[in-house]
Amino acid sequence: MCIKYTKKTFLYVINSMKHLYIIILISFWSSIGAFCQEEQTDTASVHLKGRVTDEKQDPVSMCIIRVEGQGIATTASLNGQYNISFHTADSVVITYSMIGYNTRRRVLKKPHGNLTLNIVMHENSKVMEEVTVSDFKREMTTTQELNKKELKRLPSTTGNAVEELVATQAGVSTHNELSSQYNVRGGSFDENCVYINGVEVYRPLLISSGQQEGLSIINSDMVEKINFSAGGFEAKYGDKMSSVLDITYARPTKAEGSVQASLLGINGYAGFGNRKFAFSNGLRYKTNQYMLGSLETKGEYKPSFIDYQAYLSWMPSSQWTIDAIAYISRNNYNFAPTDRETNFGTLENIKNFKVYFDGKEEDRFNTLFGTMKVTRKLGANHALGLSFTGFSTRERVTYDIQGQYWLNETNSDDQLGVGTYMEHARNTLKSNSVTLKATYDAQIRKHKLQAGLSWRHEKIEENTREWEYRDSSGYSIPHTGNGLDVIYNLKSINSISSNHMEMYAQDTYRTESKVGILSFNYGIRLSSWSWNKEWLFSPRVCLGFVPSSNDKFTFRLAMGLYYQRPFYKELRDTITTNGNTIVELNKNIKSQRSFQVVAGMEYKFKMGERPFKFTTEVYYKAQSNLNPYNVDNVKIVYYGNNCASGFVAGVDFKLYGEFIPGTDSWISFGLMKAQMTLNGKKIPQPTDQRYNINFFFSDYFPGSTKWKMNLKGTFAQGLPFGPPHTGLERNAFRSSAYKRVDIGMNYRLVNNEDRHMRRNWVKNVWLGLDCLNIFGFSNVSGYYWVTDVTNHQYAVPNYLTGRLFNARVQMEF
Repeated sequence: MCIKYTKKTFLYVINSMKHLYIIILISFWSSIGAFCQEEQTDTASVHLKGRVTDEKQDPVSMCIIRVEGQGIATTASLNGQYNISFHTADSVVITYSMIGYNTRRRVLKKPHGNLTLNIVMHENSKVMEEVTVSDFKREMTTTQELNKKELKRLPSTTGNAVEELVATQAGVSTHNELSSQYNVRGGSFDENCVYINGVEVYRPLLISSGQQEGLSIINSDMVEKINFSAGGFEAKYGDKMSSVLDITYARPTKAEGSVQASLLGINGYAGFGNRKFAFSNGLRYKTNQYMLGSLETKGEYKPSFIDYQAYLSWMPSSQWTIDAIAYISRNNYNFAPTDRETNFGTLENIKNFKVYFDGKEEDRFNTLFGTMKVTRKLGANHALGLSFTGFSTRERVTYDIQGQYWLNETNSDDQLGVGTYMEHARNTLKSNSVTLKATYDAQIRKHKLQAGLSWRHEKIEENTREWEYRDSSGYSIPHTGNGLDVIYNLKSINSISSNHMEMYAQDTYRTESKVGILSFNYGIRLSSWSWNKEWLFSPRVCLGFVPSSNDKFTFRLAMGLYYQRPFYKELRDTITTNGNTIVELNKNIKSQRSFQVVAGMEYKFKMGERPFKFTTEVYYKAQSNLNPYNVDNVKIVYYGNNCASGFVAGVDFKLYGEFIPGTDSWISFGLMKAQMTLNGKKIPQPTDQRYNINFFFSDYFPGSTKWKMNLKGTFAQGLPFGPPHTGLERNAFRSSAYKRVDIGMNYRLVNNEDRHMRRNWVKNVWLGLDCLNIFGFSNVSGYYWVTDVTNHQYAVPNYLTGRLFNARVQMEF
């Protein structure tokens, strides 16, 4: 985080640095605040309390309140509240000071008794330039706030910039640039919580490939804050085992807007706000037709993804706040393949796979989402909230595709296989849910209390019919000689209607002493599901400590019991009879369980007068009641039974800082092992990835603010895989490593942030050129298995996109 100052006000910056030092001293005094205040109250006759806010009525935390001439001072809490006691006199001067605000002074004439004084701080309007003061926010829990400064100018393949930023963090990995899904420390895509303004959101259920995946519900143009935890998160977050992505939408304070267009789509944003009312809108259109054209499967791709989102915030009074979000999306994917040719194998043994296609695929994913929350402040330190959320999705996947294939040795005239396959599907799903939630927040001295109670009703209806037929050299597979059999046949007509209750309560206690700063977060989570009559009790705790002997260090320790409550996909248990598979919903399914321990360390330092932060976390997850699953592309198929146990252990490292002065960059490295015991056999979990490297770098041309460069990349070990429609015990292979580097160049054509062009309503104009997969790595999303008449199988890789260029233009108003 960087704040810019002018050379003219360099002394102001020095004073601001002194101000930070004073905050540290005042924080120490506040750490023994209760004791000190009690001692002062015995001899003082005046007790002053109040709240410090800015012109928008937002709290000014850490504002310093001094009693001049008495050596007494304190700091405002996170909610802007303060309490201070002092001796009376003919006149007592109280000063309020904070970086970025004008200092305020109030003179009290012969004060006595209990007084209340609320102060409004006004931002310092001095013009500042060139001098930069940098610092990093100290993370006392396992949740970190991600830097979104360059979010709009990242080289992006999906249009989902927030998820792509998350994928560069320590412990996070992705293996498909067409998808915004990510794995966190050995967890599946389904094990990640996503919240927007405190409301949990969901992803479609029938999506099986990155090609089908449209825009995520998170609109990056509307985001104000991104919080992310890779494990050991707080009790207020839901029943998931891997991670939490907590998004807060911005509340605009004036008229603003932006438009961005590229070869992959167009985004538009408009917002307006004042002191009491704010309204923002986002309209997005995405088509990845250009990217899909680089795949080896050629044909007519017609993807079309569009969504609209609105956020409204209204404060009719200082006690009441009403927030609402509305979202609608329509994602269509149409595909008519024509042919495909793939070369694979080793340099000495190259095989050629050629297919000619007939047929087409048509998919529809329509989603509606809405939420409204009413918050009532009860005094300055307490607040009650009541929210209503509705979610509805209609999904349909249909395809009839026939392929005639030839598999040959390129170094000889040998023909390894020739045949035909046909794939058919008529899958529909309807899902509706409504949620009522009540929350309570309080700030009591050094304690931040949070509690919630929610009820959710879910109704899901599924009708799935799909089969696959294979013919090799004139024989159907499997070949019995008694009839025509298909290799795979599945039918599912099911529905579920259930209720879910959950409660949580947590406290964050922070204090300071001669030993250091201590932060202690503890809480419990209790939930119940009517489908399987299961009750879950989840205690969680996190300890953060900054030693006073060296405050460059921060130590963290988190542990807790985490559950993965089954959603619809986890319930689907299969029964196969004579080659026909029927899906039944398992009423005896239990939540997957994970006891987690996360120990971390953070160290701040400077190198070349530039700030850096090095963090490391060691984690261990003891897992039970696991519901094993197979992964194909981004499709997850569960066993539907709690028939395994396992563990995940690993360590993550991250170096964050100004590798280039004035810009933020980072590199992360992780080692991990994920193992399960299934049917008495120890095997790697489907997400067992032994190493993972992510990096993000920002740069600019020296002496110029017009040119900027963003570089991001990943290098991750491949995942285990095996033949389709078989058990995980057959996952004897490992795919090739996922390697990818994207680079984006940005040129600022117009810079009118200081409004020197007063008649020009344009704030910024950026031109961008991205080179996606700059080194042209051939990554694999999955494998197509070819079986010859002798039942010998060949795994043909499904390669992802190659090197592509994307041009962008962005205008901000």
